[in-house]
Amino acid sequence: MVRVFHLISHFDMGGAERVAANIALSATPGFEYHVVEVVRGGSPFTRTFLGEMRENGVVCHRSLIPDIRFHFLVERLAALLFPLRFLYICLRWHPDVVHCHTELPDMALVAAAKVFPWLTRRVGVVRTIHNTRLWTGMKGFGRVAERFFIRQGANVAISGSTQQCYADEYGERPPVIYNGVQEVSQVRYPHLAVGKVNVLFAGRFEVQKGVSTLAEIVSRLAGDGRYHFHVIGDGSLKPLVEQRLSPLPNVSVGPPVFGLSSFLASFDYVLMPSEFEGLSILSVEASMAGAPMIINNCPGLRDTLPEDWPLKVGNNDVDAYLRLFKTVIPSADRDRLGARARRFALARFSMRAMQLHYERRYETVAGGVRPSAPAR
Repeated sequence: MVRVFHLISHFDMGGAERVAANIALSATPGFEYHVVEVVRGGSPFTRTFLGEMRENGVVCHRSLIPDIRFHFLVERLAALLFPLRFLYICLRWHPDVVHCHTELPDMALVAAAKVFPWLTRRVGVVRTIHNTRLWTGMKGFGRVAERFFIRQGANVAISGSTQQCYADEYGERPPVIYNGVQEVSQVRYPHLAVGKVNVLFAGRFEVQKGVSTLAEIVSRLAGDGRYHFHVIGDGSLKPLVEQRLSPLPNVSVGPPVFGLSSFLASFDYVLMPSEFEGLSILSVEASMAGAPMIINNCPGLRDTLPEDWPLKVGNNDVDAYLRLFKTVIPSADRDRLGARARRFALARFSMRAMQLHYERRYETVAGGVRPSAPAR
């Protein structure tokens, strides 16, 4: 039995948390999965996430430190206190592999390795690189952390863009295991605008997601009666969204929707003007549902669609987006585009293929064999 502990920020609906959950849902015999949060999730989605994991035999370990949104001191405190919790986990459960996802869990595991170096010599480490930009505002600590993960041979990238960006920054080219996504049965979204082209934006209201670009695009299309925009999410830029978009007649602004993946086929298009991504789960889910994506041609988004995808814009050029909405989309064959995106997503982003690739890696590191050195 290979006992694998996934280390995530919190039990919530984030993309990295979903990847950890999807791996842990594997039914391969010989693996036992646990999921550990660094800070205690408390959103409306936490209970559903926990229920899904427990129903499938995944052991969940709650944190005692509350998740106070947008306050990084709490996250850093949680990371600094994590070594004591990691010591308990190792003595109580004897994990064979610890798999960490995103920077807060990365920070927590590096802190544990510094305080109790003998523990990480006895436990295999796998680390998924979920983004093309790492350690924003923490580059000094980031260099320490990356030396640890490179020395452990732990790194796995989720896309070619993530792999290349990591190689450019840190000199190592980790192997790629694409995030896998499960197809979801579709139901009709209950708040569609009848007689309009319904366009969805869903995500965190943060700079990375291109929220200011979104606001500019939608504001400049306020007089175009063909479109209705559904803007769903939350985050630090919520005041900007509410100020600029809520008053517009062609916009519905709402909070995050749990199970949004089951509604994606209802929308005519999904808009993602992200500045950067690791590998967008939403883009893959939308493609599997046959909803064509309108994207910024940035690393981590362009990997999710065919190379010659017609609905992409360079450098978040607002005028280019407007040309798409005014001249390209009105004459586009939406169903044909959706079918093409679906074929691409199903061929590349199989959940079972992701599970098996990671499980081969777990067997390697659990056996005390360092993975082959990645190319430099």
